[in-house]
Amino acid sequence: MSWLESSIMARRGVAGGRTGAAHHISEETQGKYHYVYGPYATPVLTIDPGDVVSAETHDAMEGRIRTESDLPSDVLNFPFLNPQNGPIFVRGAEKGDCLAVHIKSIVPRGPQPVGTTCLMREFGGLVGTGDTALLNAPLPERVKKVEVDPITGVRWSDRITLPYQPFIGTIGTSPEIEAISSLHPDYYGGNMDLPDVAPGSVIYLPVHAPGALLYLGDCHAAQGDGELCGFAIEHPTVTTVQVDLIRDWSFRWPRLENERVIMTIGSGRPMEDAARIAYRELVRWMAADYGFEELDAYMLLTRPAA
Repeated sequence: MSWLESSIMARRGVAGGRTGAAHHISEETQGKYHYVYGPYATPVLTIDPGDVVSAETHDAMEGRIRTESDLPSDVLNFPFLNPQNGPIFVRGAEKGDCLAVHIKSIVPRGPQPVGTTCLMREFGGLVGTGDTALLNAPLPERVKKVEVDPITGVRWSDRITLPYQPFIGTIGTSPEIEAISSLHPDYYGGNMDLPDVAPGSVIYLPVHAPGALLYLGDCHAAQGDGELCGFAIEHPTVTTVQVDLIRDWSFRWPRLENERVIMTIGSGRPMEDAARIAYRELVRWMAADYGFEELDAYMLLTRPAA
């Protein structure tokens, strides 16, 4: 028996892990891609729990950077980054429920070189930004286009090939009332850029609006533990997910499960607050569903994994 058959999705989901109808969202059927998460967009698709959706995602720049000569400041309109497919309306989903999204596959699409990464002025982890200026001049802009192949990997140069390790950078449900930029992560998911949101994992997202209104996009071919320079290896994909509904399972922040671990996801500034959110939510989850006393769970989280 695979771990998925004993997952929370299979045990608690309305569909119980059973596969429903298959749907496809092409660029044409998507039409306008979205740059905010919110309850005000018309759903592009309505599905039942258990249904499978394949979506043609754009890269983070919606394909505007076509060559290494296309500088970001010339062709991008910040903050119109991270275009999202959706929203997808899930029948029966109500506030207080949870969406279980099993990521089945992510494959690149489009002509090579299909991958893009950039340096953009005042954007990244080791430079001054528009809000936190430094005395030195911004780094020069740079674009790198790379070939991405699921078998041979991400060809950075003649000497370096990175493994193809795709994941969904930005996925979440609609907030109840706010419309929030797809550049931001928060309690509903959003731009978490977490490499664990990868094929084989199930991400659990709290529902705040009728139908849940699932958005996804910004898929990456490779990334470390963060987008240090501001971009990962961005690429357009066909991303396939199976969506189930868990009724009356309510929590504050997204959760994730795969064959090795369970985890909670916290987002915030400073980084210490994000860690506190994630650990606090994991302690609560361990106590509520796995029989731990909260203080025992708290102490166990400081011990190395077996």
